[in-house]
Amino acid sequence: MYASLADMRDEGVTPATASDERLTALLAEASAFVDHVTGWFFEPRSLVVRMDGRGTPSLEPPFPSIRLDELLIDDVQASLAVDDLAIRGAPILPGFDAPRFTLLRGCTFPKGTDNVVASGLWGYTEPNGTATGGPPVAIRRAVMLLVMRWLPKLGDAEAAAAKSQWRVLEERTRDQSYRLAPLSGVGVLFTSDPEIDLLLARYRKPIGLGAA
Repeated sequence: MYASLADMRDEGVTPATASDERLTALLAEASAFVDHVTGWFFEPRSLVVRMDGRGTPSLEPPFPSIRLDELLIDDVQASLAVDDLAIRGAPILPGFDAPRFTLLRGCTFPKGTDNVVASGLWGYTEPNGTATGGPPVAIRRAVMLLVMRWLPKLGDAEAAAAKSQWRVLEERTRDQSYRLAPLSGVGVLFTSDPEIDLLLARYRKPIGLGAA
């Protein structure tokens, strides 16, 4: 999960509004939703990633590499010195455009299907003072906003109003009418809430990047 129970309590969500169990479930659901719509995940995860060699020096894995434990090329373990392989991975630094493995010294990844296998720790993390990094602050905020948006129970009368509250331009208390703003002009609609969509759009995975 990209935000914690304590984070939500600090934002003023009381046990009377949502129990620890319900809040934890919503945080997990919101984090999974963020993974789905962005195409990344934002915490360190141990994975084995298979890639197709293209006869080029560089490959773009589907996720940023945090730590590479083993690299197999055509089922043979690659014994690479530090200066034989350049890795653009995580924690993410300014100038990042895509994760990348690049063989140096004129070497190339031989052509093949799933013939390059990389094992290690992966994830789109940003520096937080640790070796692996952590979720971007914007992702943490997006998860918290999603949970706040989902807090009203589906059977509650205020649930529908809560989901469109951000669009209210004008209210009239006497006849209970209100006027809504147009839907988000962000260009990418994940939730139709512009604040959340703007945060998530910044972290959307480039289309066609990598193959798990």
